[in-house]
Amino acid sequence: MLRRTLFTEDHDLFRDAVRSFIAKEIVPRADEWEESGRVDLEMFNKAGQHGFLGMEVAEEFGGGGVDDFRFNMIINEEVQSAGVAGSGMCITLHNDVCMPYFTNGTTQDQKERWLPGICSGEKMTAVAMTEPGTGSDLAGIRTTAIRDGDCYVVNGTKTFITNGLNSSYIIVAVKTDPSQRHRGMSLLVVEEGMEGFSRGRRLEKVGLHAQDTAELIFEDVRVPETNLLGEEGTGFFQLVEKLARERLSLIITAVAHAQQSFAWTVDYCKEREAFGQPIGSFQNSRFVLAEMKTELDIAQVFVDRLVEAYLAGELTAEDAAEGKWWCTELQNRVADQCLQLHGGYGYMEEYPIARAWRDARVQKIYGGTNEIMKEIIGRSLGF
Repeated sequence: MLRRTLFTEDHDLFRDAVRSFIAKEIVPRADEWEESGRVDLEMFNKAGQHGFLGMEVAEEFGGGGVDDFRFNMIINEEVQSAGVAGSGMCITLHNDVCMPYFTNGTTQDQKERWLPGICSGEKMTAVAMTEPGTGSDLAGIRTTAIRDGDCYVVNGTKTFITNGLNSSYIIVAVKTDPSQRHRGMSLLVVEEGMEGFSRGRRLEKVGLHAQDTAELIFEDVRVPETNLLGEEGTGFFQLVEKLARERLSLIITAVAHAQQSFAWTVDYCKEREAFGQPIGSFQNSRFVLAEMKTELDIAQVFVDRLVEAYLAGELTAEDAAEGKWWCTELQNRVADQCLQLHGGYGYMEEYPIARAWRDARVQKIYGGTNEIMKEIIGRSLGF
């Protein structure tokens, strides 16, 4: 692979610290969490204590005071490199997807109330957009928040919510004006313990078993007006504004995950023998591996360039859409080819490629399906 020029010495030191933390606090319990369907909140709290949460948050609120997405990228890459995608996703979702809602557009009072716990790891965050009857049609949500004095009364159900069981602060997309579509949507922060808020069943997924996914139920939940993010009617536009960063996180995940799947497979092809020789010595195996390596090297350059664009404030929705669909398709193709090269053993749970193959599939669905990504790109062409 071409030498990466994205990182400084500070980033390298940070990577060493993250790698050590993952090896000590996540890897030994990853199988346990895969079985239970959720991580231990103690691990998340330790991540905060080590400074791995809210790196971009101002120091006065308990954050790292360094607004540099490369630190987020490093955590994401190291989670994938360790083969603990499900267990580490609570951290990457918290940092990459949820954090901007609490740092951008919040009032001073909201920052003081929420950010210290978010950075310390005491409070895990989630975003609740999807509903049982809506997927990509975000403007079609039916969860309502009707004003009643100094509160909003929230009613509705959300599903497929990442960090749904463990989260304390949940950014909920609601309709404050049900007669409108996009302009009727607002964002409220629902806090754990609010009366009428409950969590439904833990959803059984094909992959990412350690990452808790749940249904959330709101029955006459009274949410104070001080928990409104931004102004009424701006929720849809806030979500759209932050989707490019969410998709960038998925792009980083896709390539790092594929790189690790490839590394496992190269090792396996050197060790596994058939007909008296390593299976990697057969031309077909070498050609398949050569093709994957080339595509992964190309993808890594693309990802690093997208991160540079984000750091410069130049990443567009179309750029993120291109990266999201292409890199997640590559991720799935690599996982499938790597499993094939493992033969029957690749289908065995004891081999990490089996878990990687399962975990990869959802990447083409969440964060906006790849079909929606192509629609975004197509519309930008003037059709």
